[in-house]
Amino acid sequence: MSTTKTTKDKITLFGAIAMGTGVMIGAGIFTLTGEISSYAGPYFILSFVLAGCISGLTSYTYVKMSNAYPSSGGIGMILTKVYGKTPVAAWGAILMLFSMIINQSLVARTFANYLSRSSFLTIPDSSIPFVATSLVVLSFFINILNNDSIQKIQFIGAFFKAIGLLLLAFGGLVASGIDLSAIVPRGEATDVSLLNFIGSVAVGVLAFKGFTTITNSGGEITEPNKNVGRAIKYTLAICMLVYLLVTIAVASSLSISEIINAKNYTLANAARPAYGDYGVNITIVVALIATFTGIVASMFAVSRMLTMLTKMKLVPHKHFGMPGDIQKHILVYISLIAGFITLIFDVSRIAAMGAFFYLIMDMLIHFGVLRNANRQEVEFKKVFLILSIAIDLIIFLGLLWIKVQKDLWLVIYTIVSMVLIYIFERSFLKDNRQSS
Repeated sequence: MSTTKTTKDKITLFGAIAMGTGVMIGAGIFTLTGEISSYAGPYFILSFVLAGCISGLTSYTYVKMSNAYPSSGGIGMILTKVYGKTPVAAWGAILMLFSMIINQSLVARTFANYLSRSSFLTIPDSSIPFVATSLVVLSFFINILNNDSIQKIQFIGAFFKAIGLLLLAFGGLVASGIDLSAIVPRGEATDVSLLNFIGSVAVGVLAFKGFTTITNSGGEITEPNKNVGRAIKYTLAICMLVYLLVTIAVASSLSISEIINAKNYTLANAARPAYGDYGVNITIVVALIATFTGIVASMFAVSRMLTMLTKMKLVPHKHFGMPGDIQKHILVYISLIAGFITLIFDVSRIAAMGAFFYLIMDMLIHFGVLRNANRQEVEFKKVFLILSIAIDLIIFLGLLWIKVQKDLWLVIYTIVSMVLIYIFERSFLKDNRQSS
């Protein structure tokens, strides 16, 4: 392949930002507004703000490591840099992979939930899991295309999402008379425990974790030593602004009980007071675009990361007679897992499971960099990493305690799957060492 063609197929800084915002806005605002409200009640906007601040703090480690070692499969690269080719590194990388695949299921479910509320296509609620799984399959075929095609899809999606969400925010703010007291929605008072609020922040972190998509695509980005870190910072700032405007608009348009009752399609209902049925359908179209581009971008990043781990012999790989390269095979495996999760779990369980996987992996990253990173190659301030670990642990334990009380089986599924992944990776790496 010529140098010109290689450069042409690279992702630009703006392309990386579009990809990051595509993943974050796709699941973050359309799915999690209602989900977070079910935990935080009238304080859901504050939950979004705190989750964004926490994500900004925890992204520090990723920016520093990505600037030093940009890679396609950045999370796996970070883990192997600080833990070596050990079961802990492989375990952390697989936890990240599963959190991203779980996120794809969350996005797919959101797509189907919004589509089911449209006036232009009738879908019974019983068909939602199958419609969502169909989106996973479509995303697989899109990801077979080259980087340039995927980048163009993200640009188009980012444009329509930005226009649609700004109109929704503008309409809601105008309808409320631009009354910032709407930060606490009108309606009945709700007692929200500190534990529930902490749990809402843990779920809210999922709305911002899409910045890791940029880290996992580092080797595909132009001038990665500079642009990976820049793309992460700009993406988080853009999404924080969008989330703040839209959540204030939602709080202006709906009472807290209305937000919670329509939690799987909150933004569509929020458009009704300002724009009527026409605005609802427009919001649904924007949601469909956002979720579609989000799952495409996430699948792109996951496939690159798992390909890198496979080539490093940290995870096993079987061709099963399929044509094409390793990355194409991995897209098949990702689609099968995401489709399975989409079929068997609802949005609330998917969101909680994704948060558990992500927070454990995040703490492994910070701890490993803090203890083992080469300070001659990576410059960082320890205080930011220590704070990241402490905050991650607090919100993880808060969400864990809530789910132990309300959905013990989900906690059991999550813990068992994490333990099995570690046992499998330990056995696989042991067999590899013995055969070598």
